Amino acid sequence: MRRRKRAVFIIALAFLTSGLAKAADPNSPQPLRLWPGTAPGDKADIGPEHDTTKDPNSKNHDDIIRLGNVSEPTITVFKPAPDKDTGAAVVVCPGGAYNILAMNLEGTEVCDWLNSVGVTGVLLKYRVPARKGLEKHTAALQDAQRALGIVRHNAKDWKIDPHRVGIMGFSAGGHLSAAASNNFESRAYESVDDADKESCRPDFAILIYPAYLAPKEDTTKTSAELKVTRNTPTTFIAMTEDDPVGVEGAFTYMLALKKAKVPGEIHVFAKGGHGYGLRPSPNPISHWPTLAAEWLTHEGLLKKN
Repeated sequence: MRRRKRAVFIIALAFLTSGLAKAADPNSPQPLRLWPGTAPGDKADIGPEHDTTKDPNSKNHDDIIRLGNVSEPTITVFKPAPDKDTGAAVVVCPGGAYNILAMNLEGTEVCDWLNSVGVTGVLLKYRVPARKGLEKHTAALQDAQRALGIVRHNAKDWKIDPHRVGIMGFSAGGHLSAAASNNFESRAYESVDDADKESCRPDFAILIYPAYLAPKEDTTKTSAELKVTRNTPTTFIAMTEDDPVGVEGAFTYMLALKKAKVPGEIHVFAKGGHGYGLRPSPNPISHWPTLAAEWLTHEGLLKKN
């Protein structure tokens, strides 16, 4: 009996030390806090951060992590293999209606794909849900602007080309990416350190089934916060016609890019719905990662330093 207990103890200890070794691995991506203190204007009164999918009352029973109550935003840097590294980087913004963040479906899995094409993935865990008394995207935009500045500030150490730093988002994260693409002349917060002296303008944007690009009451105009100009970065959009969000906003945004003479590319498929991320399905929309990689190549964004 004693031998059995000792064996169990040794096995448990092995798992524990293995986990500690893994956590201490300098090559394992670790989250970095965006702000040196409390995020701008936050009161940290929304309750503890948690995976809402695991709530007892949740109607979702799948393998998607739906992170809620985020008050300490972070970035996590996922580097590609050195022999693949092109020097390009993308800040990844998961979706979730500005209420939660689909952290694996539209976050870590996306960073893995970016790594496969030689791009550093910078996963942004931005603040949700939307803060009371503010526009739905205000806190998130502050986090996105801050993240872009931090990436450029650390470009040398992270082996990133500061002139090839893009942004990518899904659903609400697509709207956030578009908002960051059109709000960079000044930051939405007071500067806190040298990272905020860097440009927060993305060099390119990838919007996958983006939401909120046009107001529901008039889908012929872009949303008020998306004032497209000739300085808006080149943009790739992928969506489906049967998306419940409505494909009209994507068309409106692309037409605004065209009017401003900003190069862009849009792919609209008949079926596929919403919220598929990179996970394969029988629908042709599943090929959007290949199309996006080709676009990045044609734009000269995957050339090695």
